[in-house]
Amino acid sequence: MKCYSGYVYAEEPRSFVWQEKELGIKSVEKAWQEPSKRLFRVVTEDGKLFELCYNEADDRWSAVELVL
Repeated sequence: MKCYSGYVYAEEPRSFVWQEKELGIKSVEKAWQEPSKRLFRVVTEDGKLFELCYNEADDRWSAVELVL
């Protein structure tokens, strides 16, 4: 996971690895926080929609492809 980190880690994701391929992020559609988590709904450069989650307690990222 590559992300922009300003005053906090994981402020805005820039790219991530999905099925052994690095996907660039075209836009962040939504960003929100839950207890111990930072979540992002993103559109990749190839037009796919994903929800990315950074679990602060485990220092671990996860990704789920959203199919409309």
